[in-house]
Amino acid sequence: MASGRTFIRQAAANAKHLGGVAVRRFSLAAPELPPFDYVPKHYTGPLADEVLAKRKKFLGSSLFYYYQKPLNIVEGKMQYLFDESGRRYLDAFAGIVTVSCGHCHPEVLDAIMEQSKLLQHATTIYLHHAIADFAEALASKMPGNLKVVYFVNSGTEANELAMLMARLYSGNLGMIGLRNAYHGGSSGTIGLTALNTWKYSIPQGEIHHVMNPNPYRGIFGSDASQYAKEVQDHIDYGTSGKVAGFIAETIQGVGGAVELAPGYLKLVYDMVRKAGGVCIADEVQSGFGRTGSHYWGFETQGVIPDIVTMAKGIGNGLPLGAVVTTPEIANVLAQKIQFNTFGGNPVCSSGGLAVLRVIDKEKRQKHCADVGSHLIGRLTSLQEKHEIIGDVRGRGLMVGIELVTDRKEKTPAKAETAVLFEKLRELGVLVGKGGLHGNVFRIKPPMCFTKEDADFLVDALDYAMTRL
Repeated sequence: MASGRTFIRQAAANAKHLGGVAVRRFSLAAPELPPFDYVPKHYTGPLADEVLAKRKKFLGSSLFYYYQKPLNIVEGKMQYLFDESGRRYLDAFAGIVTVSCGHCHPEVLDAIMEQSKLLQHATTIYLHHAIADFAEALASKMPGNLKVVYFVNSGTEANELAMLMARLYSGNLGMIGLRNAYHGGSSGTIGLTALNTWKYSIPQGEIHHVMNPNPYRGIFGSDASQYAKEVQDHIDYGTSGKVAGFIAETIQGVGGAVELAPGYLKLVYDMVRKAGGVCIADEVQSGFGRTGSHYWGFETQGVIPDIVTMAKGIGNGLPLGAVVTTPEIANVLAQKIQFNTFGGNPVCSSGGLAVLRVIDKEKRQKHCADVGSHLIGRLTSLQEKHEIIGDVRGRGLMVGIELVTDRKEKTPAKAETAVLFEKLRELGVLVGKGGLHGNVFRIKPPMCFTKEDADFLVDALDYAMTRL
């Protein structure tokens, strides 16, 4: 059955006329999760209130949590999560694209556990086949001359290393990044973002922020050439004609699933290279086939970067990141010692290699294209029904839904987004929030997400919005 399987709208057989006005009564049933053949283990650990109290006492208060009544998630299986009571939730956010293959994918788990029994850690001063095998497999996925791999522990480390490479190779200091971007949590990577995105600002010398080429909210719409002109202005007047590098996510994640104006990266990459700089693609959230149409997000813009950074999805939950670059850029680092104690450790390398194999074996890129097309189609139809949906955007299983109170003015629906966010949780759907105003639902589920899951998600949105 179609959406009627989960979302039942039944008109009353007869319309009653009161005072000359026809009143039609409807019965709207809450949608139900698709069937899933798995029973979670009985949980006997501490409950949510105890965990929250301990967290408030011993962890930094900067660690925020979702929902007015935070969830105590104790188990995960493929695209679903389970709380302390055993209730199942559809994970439509996956911890910001942490999960490529699905929570606790058996093949990935087996690879990790088997390696853990043999050797958990060996630094790169010794030989181990796992890191070499993983690097070979990852390099085979890259276009052009992107053939040299560095392993690190996170996306933050990857982007820090990429910035170091750009400055050493070019001999320049000036870095250019997009406003409303996100590249990590260190002082250097926070500096790459527009500072007013954060509650605190850390001044970073020689970092320049240019307009976000956002087709929905940007002042030039989808005109990439107008946005690119500002990049050239920064090069000419801000960095005296020389630049170290330019970094951008192909689809901004934290920024609200914003896909850059078509053709933007090609124009900017040409400008940056003419100024002596290198081009960095942050693929932490858009890589590994998630967009469906391409394996890497930058391919949607028809470009090949000089440096590519990745994390999260690369390890399916492991603390793993990578930087891939050309031999020419890598040779600059070879002049000095470049070392990462845990980068490329046997356990993470074995898990990462298993992730690549599962993505290929289960044809996850094509799956993302098929399911993502179905999801975006249904969301676009829902947009016609609910005025609060200002924009539906994205590719594959990296989707954004921007909510507004006025479509013409594009006024952010901040309060309404917060209410709907809580209501979706009550219905059993976990989504992310993002965008500068916190009014964008970020849909980035595990890549095993099905069309039935997509229908349930849309039906839940419809149900919640109808009752808003």
